[in-house]
Amino acid sequence: MQAFIEQLTSLPIPWPWLIPIAAASYFAGNINPAIILGRMRGVDVRAEGSGNAGTTNALRTLGKKSGAIVFAVDVLKGVIVALLAAQLLSLAAGMVCGICVILGHLWPAVFGFRGGKGVATTFGVLLAVQPLLALLLIAIVIIIVALTRMVSLGVCLAALAAVPLGLLFGSWYPAWMAVVAALVLVKHRSNIGRIIRGEESKLSFGTRERS
Repeated sequence: MQAFIEQLTSLPIPWPWLIPIAAASYFAGNINPAIILGRMRGVDVRAEGSGNAGTTNALRTLGKKSGAIVFAVDVLKGVIVALLAAQLLSLAAGMVCGICVILGHLWPAVFGFRGGKGVATTFGVLLAVQPLLALLLIAIVIIIVALTRMVSLGVCLAALAAVPLGLLFGSWYPAWMAVVAALVLVKHRSNIGRIIRGEESKLSFGTRERS
């Protein structure tokens, strides 16, 4: 952890500049394609389906193509923000800015602090910071979804696995992954309740494009 702090205070720019950079990362996370695409089609995705402004609900309410666009944009904003900060400043700065872009997606100021659940954006951040960890976690999600058709169950189990898997990549990762995983699990608390009660909805692989 000391090395992490040293990286944050030994940047190629004066370290206080990390504050506006982190703020910019947060507002980059505010770019929510599910809300934007929905509004273009006269639909508020937050008032449809699960009420979530993310990939799964966009898939259900707007269709496959829109769901794919939402996923791609949400992943890319996580990748771009975290990768730029990591490459131009330091890995530690990339990790901080990665959390900020996730926060911006979860609670976007420009959309009344009602955003998505952060899965795709978190995946993008992980791809930038530690690609192998990202691939291990997405593999868990894919396997669980294939077996149960419950995206939320796959995501929650991957979040729980993230901290111990983080140990494989260095002393910084478990604590950082604990923060990231906690954010994802907090946003999935209603899903966790429905999973426990056996009421969670399942993904239909035959979803049609909405006209």
